[in-house]
This record gives sequence, C-alpha cells and structure tokens, in this order.
Amino acid sequence: MIRSGRHYLDALDDGREIWLDGERVKDVTTHPAFRATAASLAGLYDLAHDPAHREVLGADGVHRAFVVPRTHADLVARRQAYKVWAEASYGFLGRTPDYMASGAAGFAALPRLFTTDTFDGAGNVLAFHRRLAENDLYCAFTITNPSSGTGADDLLVKAVEERDGGIVVRGAKTIGSGAVFADEVLVGTIEPLAPDDVDHALCFSLPIDTPGLRLVSRTSYEGRARGVFDNPLSSRFDENDAMLICDDVFVPWERVLTYRNVESTAAMWWGTPAYLNFVHQAATRFWTKLEFLTGLAILLTRSNGTCELPAVTQSVGRLLGMVAQAKAFVLAAEASYEQVDGGCGGVAPGTEISWAQRIMAGEIYPRAVQEIKGLAGGAVIQLPASGEDLLHPELGPLVARYLKAPGSTAEDRVKLLKLAWDALGSEFASRHEQYERFYHGAPHVYLSMQTMAGGADACERLARACFDGYDLTGGGTGATGGAGGAGTVAGADPAGSGPAFAADGARP
Repeated sequence: MIRSGRHYLDALDDGREIWLDGERVKDVTTHPAFRATAASLAGLYDLAHDPAHREVLGADGVHRAFVVPRTHADLVARRQAYKVWAEASYGFLGRTPDYMASGAAGFAALPRLFTTDTFDGAGNVLAFHRRLAENDLYCAFTITNPSSGTGADDLLVKAVEERDGGIVVRGAKTIGSGAVFADEVLVGTIEPLAPDDVDHALCFSLPIDTPGLRLVSRTSYEGRARGVFDNPLSSRFDENDAMLICDDVFVPWERVLTYRNVESTAAMWWGTPAYLNFVHQAATRFWTKLEFLTGLAILLTRSNGTCELPAVTQSVGRLLGMVAQAKAFVLAAEASYEQVDGGCGGVAPGTEISWAQRIMAGEIYPRAVQEIKGLAGGAVIQLPASGEDLLHPELGPLVARYLKAPGSTAEDRVKLLKLAWDALGSEFASRHEQYERFYHGAPHVYLSMQTMAGGADACERLARACFDGYDLTGGGTGATGGAGGAGTVAGADPAGSGPAFAADGARP
C-alpha cells in the first residue's frame, strides 16, 4: 500500500464543500469538528506501514479488503485485516476505508451484472475497483433517499441532462457516514425501486471536491467534546454523517456504473458479493465493539467492588455470551462461504448467516448497552463537569477525596466513568445504538432478503415432512422424515403399528 496517514490528510485539503452550522468548512483536517477523527483515520493508514501489521493489512501491494477472495483462507485473512482496523477505534469507526473497499471488490467479482440493454458499466466497475485499490482511496457512499416527490418536487438524485461526455445529476441522498473524510463518494440506491422507475435507477462515483457536490454535516460530537479525558470516544472517533446534495453536478460517463436500469441498480448490491462483503467487515467490527463494551463492564464492576456478586457475574456472563455470539456469526459466515459465478468471481461469505447477522446485531446491541448501564449504576450521572475540577488547586483535593474508590484514585474512577458515559449514554452513544440498528439499511429491506436466502425452503421442507407424515387415523402415511429423506416419522413405531411409547412412558 502506497498511502501513509500524511498522504491521506494532505489529500483532504482539496476545496471540498462541507457545511456545518451554517458555515462552510475550509479544511476538515484543521477544523475542531473534524480534525481529531481525521487524524484517527490517518492512523489506520499508518498501521499498514507498521511492521507488526503490514502483512495482515496488505496483499499484492494493496489493502487486503480490495482483493477478491478465492478461498476460505482468503476470507479469514480479510477478516484479520478488518480486526486490526476495528480494534484501533474499539469498533466505533464503522465506515472505515476497508468497508467500501470490500464492496468494490464485490462489484469486481461479478462485472457482467453491470452490462444491460440501457448501459454497459462493466468496464467502469472494474476501473472503479482498480482506481480505489491502486491509489488506496477512501470511498464513502450515499444510497438512501431522504424523501420522495414527483415532477418539480422530485428531490431524489436523477439525471436531468445527457451530454456527449456524461450526465448532469440533481437531487439529494443520505446517509453519508464518513463522507466528509472520504476521497470519493458512491451515489446510488439500495432501496427497492418500482419496475418503471428508471429515472432514479443510476449509480456513479465522484471525487468529493467535484463542483456542485455539497455535504451538509450533522452535529459534530467531536466539535462539542471537551477533550479526550472527558469524551474519550466522541472526541476521536466521530465519523460523522452527512446529507449529499447534487446541484447540477456533471458526471463523466466513465464514472457511471448503472444507468436507467432498475434491475442492475439493485443487483449491484444483492446480486454481487458487495453486500455480503459489507456485512463481513461490519460483523467483525461489531464483534470487536462488543468485546470493548464487555471489557468496559468488567472494569466497572471491579471499580465498584461488585465483580464477585452472583447477579453481577451472571450479567457479565450474558455479555460474554453476546461476544461469543457475534464472533460465531463471523466464523460461520466464513465457513459457509459460497462460490461467486461458479467460482469465476471467487468466494463470498455465506448468504444466510450474513443476513442473519444483521438481524442479530440490531437486536442484541441495545440489550448489551442496557446490561452495562445496569452495572454502571448512577455513578455515571454524578460526575465532575470536566477534568479541570480535578486539577483545580482548591476543588481538586475535595474531588479526589470523595470520588475515589477502594484501590482506585479519583482520577482513574472519573476517567473510567466518563469513558462509560461516552460509550453508553451520551449523544454520541445514542447515535451508535441507532447506527447498529439501521446502518445496513431499513429492516424491511434486508429482512425480506432473508426470506430469499434459501433457508426458508429448508425450514418449510422439514415442517412439511412432519405434517405429511400422519393423518386423521393417527397412523403414518408413509412419508419419510425431513433429515435426509430416510427413516420413519418421529414418535411412530417402525412397523407403523402405533406410537413407540405409551402415555406413561413405558413400552406398550
């Protein structure tokens, strides 16, 4: 990989149009709302040059996430690379550069899906993947529609003009997580479109500094942070989210991936390994995040002196079970890998397990947070406004006296509780709880995809085997069991002469 953290930061000073609080941000690398998170992302690039991580993060001269995996071992190696970057932010930076890198590799694994009767984007997709990989670029995406409308009130991104060299697009997209820190942004739609809605069926990628492209940032938690001691997570790992507005933006044809084709605009996510690759990266990060939160819970119980209470050990045990569950989904998705395009496109994590992970993660994250809040108790509420109270010559000794705990200084206890609050109860923490529920799209989208993953057929087949295996007389109909199609109906005598056991449990 050719890029260093310094190289990455220098590239961000390109005149991009970022807006926050009614102000245009001149440079995200120096603005107090973005600079620390930009530095954290730069640190990820520097890890690739660290001898301790170089072999894990790189393969064939590029970040491993860009490589199309060919074997189960390749999937494991990719996950190990994901884990290094996830641990660097304790799981709180979700849309790191490896996220879209894995998606681009998914597109490149099956480029023929981008060839349609309206537009041939296969070559552009391969060029997109190659450009990102060879230049080690950070690509974000905006693929959610903010609202809808018709005619002059149509607010969604669409082409309003075709030219010899490309198209002119107008409209808005959300949710651009990390987009203010990216080199490029991929603009598309993951939401289902009506079969005749070809106007909104397009996808393209542009540099963030493209004229007419604006990013409107949400509130910056980093900008509101008092410092690392008081806000240890939000001050350094606020990847931000932004709305993208295209104000008559020119898109060259070579940067268009799909155009006026509903099928290919959907298939780029659901028909290629891209979405499965996204989940693989995100599931690894989620596992890492639960590890961090569970470790935080253990530190809290030790600080509180409650770590040996039966109720507390049970609570920590439940959290450790959630960590194991998150890990199991990652390993199971890898072990159940599937060939892409008959093996021509390599392999991808298993579909059923990957989509099931999305359901699991959205459900257990709020439970984990609630579990740890119970262990933290009210101590996270009554805290000094800032670490300055501990440093004040008059107030500091009083705070140190009354906030210390057995075996822990006041500084260490306040530091721990502020870390817990930033992870569990702050506005930054609330955003993360919502993020874990919805960052891969609305549940009605991926839950409906789960029913098409193949598992529903197996479930129905097993239930049908039982249902068809008996009749009104109470005897078997000759239908076989569901497992392997051999044997007899469970609970029936092999000869079909009645139940195998009497009501009292004895042989008849």
